[in-house]
Amino acid sequence: MTQLVVVGAGWLGHPLCQQASELGWQVEGTRRSPNDAVSFERYLAMPNENIEHTLSLRDAWWVCALPPRARYADSNYLPMLQQTLALSKKMSARGFLLCSSTGVYSNENGHYHELSALDTSTERQQVLVSAEEHVTKQGGKVLRLAGLVGPGREPGNFVAGKILKSSSQSLVNMVHQQDVINAIFTVLSQWQIAQPIYNVCHEWHPTRAQYYQQKCHALNTEVPEFSSAEAVERIIDGSAICQLGFAYNYAI
Repeated sequence: MTQLVVVGAGWLGHPLCQQASELGWQVEGTRRSPNDAVSFERYLAMPNENIEHTLSLRDAWWVCALPPRARYADSNYLPMLQQTLALSKKMSARGFLLCSSTGVYSNENGHYHELSALDTSTERQQVLVSAEEHVTKQGGKVLRLAGLVGPGREPGNFVAGKILKSSSQSLVNMVHQQDVINAIFTVLSQWQIAQPIYNVCHEWHPTRAQYYQQKCHALNTEVPEFSSAEAVERIIDGSAICQLGFAYNYAI
């Protein structure tokens, strides 16, 4: 039986755990306050300088799906990741996969693929890049996720009536939750031939004005306003992972 440990059983990690369980995997997903009613939830936190946990699975695949807010410089994300990596080694992990962000790339115009230069001009980017380096140096792999949409994260709701700092003519780089989960399973199933890093981003890149107008109209919510109309052609290329047989099947 295949075994999986998901560090961060939140918006992305929880359905990943559920789907792995439905496939017959043994699963443990961590939270700082686990729900006893959820069979796979386990405790993992770093209340002081040392990590504490109730994990038990050995020889499992590990996926780190901690939410983006945990990656800011004032969090303990990096120390926790380092100790989590060490713990995975102690528990004979088959492999460690980090869910990172396409925020490691510049916000300037450009076509960004896995070998593109990284931008470390902000503290958050420095944390993201350091995290990726910690994982890849220990033989792990990284998925750089574009903006996430899916259940509970409908674009027509979270931008409704807002004044966005972005340009109406900048291009959208997003991916659906289910495509991310499928990408995770794809990399785990082909670990030996998979590259160390993949972007995960849907191939459709409309302007923000087009995209949010469509989403708001579908939900009958107020279309947002934008701070500018400057053309920004920043495209994240998520096609490399398709070489593993993966396909983007869920609309953004």
